[in-house]
Amino acid sequence: NGKGNLYPTHGLGPVAQYMNLGRKEDTFKSIISYSTPALGRKLYAEKNYSLDHKWNQLDYQNGDLNTSIIKTNKGRTVMVQWDETSPRPYTRHNLIQGTKGTLAGFPTRVALEGGFEDVAKDHHSWIQGDKLEKLYEKYDHPLYKRLNQKTKNSGHGGMDGIMRYRIVECLRNGLPLDQNVYEGCFWSAVTPLSGKSISEGGMPQKFPDFTRGRWETTNPLKIIT
Repeated sequence: NGKGNLYPTHGLGPVAQYMNLGRKEDTFKSIISYSTPALGRKLYAEKNYSLDHKWNQLDYQNGDLNTSIIKTNKGRTVMVQWDETSPRPYTRHNLIQGTKGTLAGFPTRVALEGGFEDVAKDHHSWIQGDKLEKLYEKYDHPLYKRLNQKTKNSGHGGMDGIMRYRIVECLRNGLPLDQNVYEGCFWSAVTPLSGKSISEGGMPQKFPDFTRGRWETTNPLKIIT
């Protein structure tokens, strides 16, 4: 019966690191949150279980789709959605946009101000599919280039292997891990704060500063090679 975004970290974590949230450049400030009515779980239970089944005895409270908007210290915004009941293909959306262009995921597509080489003349059409190859050649992450062949047969298209390799690499070389405990706290705080915002009609909720001001001296992640 909890309300709000019950699983924010999977999508929010990467975007927060794109934006250096909690790392010198910017940090989490406040959040507002709204949810749709709770319909999907009840309908599923009625369709698939007997009336006396435990899933048909519950009073479902959390909405099918939760939308939360985070405001950062610098005034930037992050929209985080949670929806695991609607019938649709798997997607994490994963879209980041700014003054120079837009990067979207699932499927991957890019639009850049002024276009890109001979692939796109402006930002009015997506660079996607086979047209992404030149972008990958120029901008693909060096860590991915280094490890892709070693990890490509691990889970999630090779991501699992890269993450495990990187953890071991950091520990063996005395390096800080690529995610610190304070980032984990910020990302996870979306769950209780979004629930509180919903209970108060969408009122803004302030993020605690888990770093006690030290985010201002915590360096952003470097491009790991």
